[in-house]
Amino acid sequence: MKRKEWKIDCVIYDCDGVLFDTLETNKMLYNRIAGSAGRSPLTEDEVQFCHTHTVYESIHHLFRNDEALEGKAVEFWKHGIDARELVLYLKMEPNLMEVLSRLKELGIATAISTNRSTTMRYIMEEYGLKHYFDVVVSALDVEKPKPDPEGVEKILKALNLDHEKVVYIGDSEVDEKTARASGVKFIAYKNRELDADAFIDDHLRLLDFLANGQQHLRPQVCESSE
Repeated sequence: MKRKEWKIDCVIYDCDGVLFDTLETNKMLYNRIAGSAGRSPLTEDEVQFCHTHTVYESIHHLFRNDEALEGKAVEFWKHGIDARELVLYLKMEPNLMEVLSRLKELGIATAISTNRSTTMRYIMEEYGLKHYFDVVVSALDVEKPKPDPEGVEKILKALNLDHEKVVYIGDSEVDEKTARASGVKFIAYKNRELDADAFIDDHLRLLDFLANGQQHLRPQVCESSE
């Protein structure tokens, strides 16, 4: 299979499931929220929904049949959760920092577009990521969260980027739709069920997509969707 080579000016990352393994942490968070309003633990389908949507979308989904309990759950999220504590349970994906350092050396911009909200700043501080990202757009920074393209468009405008030279890395259908709506290339991370321009199972594999002049390409280790 022929290796795909791109001239990339910017890599935009999703957070959950891409920068960090956050599934168990999110499951713990939303089970706490559910319990605060007297609800049973989340089903697996509910866990998956909450994993890719904003906190308010997730709470509404969990309590969509009871407005009073939804309000109680929102109040618990605002005042009963220590977001900094939850951040400590995140597991950074392997080889991420090495790739971020390499992209910085190459002069390739990096950004984050995530449906996380208040916890994002704690994540950036706790894991020393501020130095590595030029722009971070969370659900707090947009009127319409992913899969609406607003977040990606905000990044492109801030960095004055050409859509053709931008790649978005995500692991969910929400990310796939976000990239398509934004008109940027999409790389699926650890999820081959998605409709993507390419797939990677390790962050190091991203470097193999960079065109000559950006990176000395290694032997074929990446797979495109073509």
